[in-house]
Amino acid sequence: MRLIYMGTPQFAVPPLRALAEVGHDIISVVTRIDKPAGRGKILLATPIKRAAQEKGIPVLQPGRVRDAEFAEQLHELAPDVIIVAAYGQILPKNILALPRFGCLNIHASLLPHYRGAAPINWAIIRGERATGITIMQMDEGMDTGAILMQDSIPIEPMDTAGTLMGRLSVLGAKMITEALPLFESGKLIPVAQDGSRATFAPLLKKANGVIDWTLPAIEIHNRVRGLSPWPGAHSFLDDQMIKIITSEVLDGNGVAGQLYEKDKNTLIVGTGRNLLHVITIQPEGKKPMSAAEFMHGHRGLGGKKFETQISNSSKNP
Repeated sequence: MRLIYMGTPQFAVPPLRALAEVGHDIISVVTRIDKPAGRGKILLATPIKRAAQEKGIPVLQPGRVRDAEFAEQLHELAPDVIIVAAYGQILPKNILALPRFGCLNIHASLLPHYRGAAPINWAIIRGERATGITIMQMDEGMDTGAILMQDSIPIEPMDTAGTLMGRLSVLGAKMITEALPLFESGKLIPVAQDGSRATFAPLLKKANGVIDWTLPAIEIHNRVRGLSPWPGAHSFLDDQMIKIITSEVLDGNGVAGQLYEKDKNTLIVGTGRNLLHVITIQPEGKKPMSAAEFMHGHRGLGGKKFETQISNSSKNP
């Protein structure tokens, strides 16, 4: 098929490559504009732009998909279908109606569960045991279109958003290459979603990473996993931000947020229910390290407390 592919993050790369490998005519890739990154504020291309350039596929980077000029560009390209995978903007009606076979989305959840921008993260944060990929027809709503194909995978106990994203991306690549010829030949029957069963996965912000130590340890542990690699679950200790990279839940009780040194190598934190064993952390401005390494360089941690923000005295010296 003659198709346009729209995507932005690494999640979108394997499906793009798979579509190219099976012989579809990818006439253009659409992604967001390059953004400055790092201390040097160097303009950084999106993962999908880099993948497209490797294959010599033309790239479009509109500031807004609702711009009339962009719609005209798509009209001139005359695609049979538009494939979308984590692009980051909602498509307007005029673009949805443009291709002969409409627009299809590779969504990383089992719709109608986890509609929205961060389905992988929220599935882990909320303790789900399984998730999957939905190939759906796009409409003007947020992930509300008819379902064409679904498949599920388990969420492993130590999965992070990063590891789960990798597995779902591979599954999405397999499914979209299977779905397109079936859809073109009329063998995939669209099934309307049951909106009454919908749950939502809103866009993550850095503030989502602040740990509330009054929550049960299992909820904090799931948040640590679901917010890795970004924005990272974090607290403040001695007015320094500390990211919790890996953890596990232990039986027992303690004061919420208080640190306990079980021995010279084991750091435990009290929560609203049970204890959290902190395994790997990342102090502000440093690389990730084991909690044991951190303890060796910071004596007397036992009895201190993690805080949710920097103290006022540090904000206003």
